[in-house]
Amino acid sequence: MMSNIGQCGITSSKTVLVFLNLIFWAAAGILCYVAAYVFITYDNYDHFFQDEYTLIPTIIIIAVGTLLFIVGLIGCFATIRESRWGLVTFVIILLLVFVTEVIVVGLGYIYRAKVEDEVSHSIQKVYNEYNGTNSDAQSRAIDYVQRQLHCCGIHNYSDWQNTRWFKESQNNSVPVSCCKPSAINCSGSLSRPGDLYTEGCEALVVKEMKEIMVLVFWAALTLAALQMLGVVCACVELLSRDREPVYQLLIIGRNY
Repeated sequence: MMSNIGQCGITSSKTVLVFLNLIFWAAAGILCYVAAYVFITYDNYDHFFQDEYTLIPTIIIIAVGTLLFIVGLIGCFATIRESRWGLVTFVIILLLVFVTEVIVVGLGYIYRAKVEDEVSHSIQKVYNEYNGTNSDAQSRAIDYVQRQLHCCGIHNYSDWQNTRWFKESQNNSVPVSCCKPSAINCSGSLSRPGDLYTEGCEALVVKEMKEIMVLVFWAALTLAALQMLGVVCACVELLSRDREPVYQLLIIGRNY
C-alpha cells in the first residue's frame, strides 16, 4: 500500500515537472515578447532619459528567457529519461534563474522610483532643442509622444511659449502634434486652445514608463514562483528515487 502511494507521488511529481517545462518554454517566449515591447517603447522615449542603465532589467529578462528555454529542454530530458544528474542540473539552473529574477525585481523597483527624476531632469532640455523638422530625432520624439499620449507641452500647452522654437517661429502657435484628432483645420494656434491637448506630457511619460516597469516586475515575480514549484517537484522526485528501490518510468511504464 505504502509502495503504491510512493509510486503515485513519484508519477505525480514527474507529470507536474513535464507540464512545468512546457510552461517554461511558453514563459521564455512571453519574456522575449515583453523585453521586445520594453525596448520598442524605450526607443520612443529614450530622449527623455539620460541614464541608459534603465534598460538593465530588460536585458536581464532576455537572458532569463533564453535560460528558461534551455531549462525546459534539460527538465524534459531529465524527467523522461530519469537522469539523476539531469535533475540536479535542472535544479541548480532553476535556482540561478530564480536568483537572477529576484535581482530583476529589485532593479525594476529601483528604476521605477528613478523614472520621475530622470524625466524631470531631461524633458526641459528636449523641448528647448525642438526645431519642428522630421530630420531631428528629438523633434520626432516629441511629436510622437504628443500624438501618442494626447498631451502638449511639459505641464500644459502654455509651456511651448518658453521654448526657443516658439520664440523663433513668432506665429503664436504650438506644434500640430498638439492638435486633437477631432479638431478641424487645426494649425496649433494658441488663439484656439480648444483644439489643443490640455494635459502635459511629463506626467504621462512617467506613468507610461512606470507601467512598463510594473509589467517587468510582475512577469519576473510570477516566473520566480513557477520556478520554485519546479525546484520543489524536482527535489521530491530526487528524494523519492533515493528512497524507492523500484522506480517507475513515466513514459515506458516498466519497473527497473
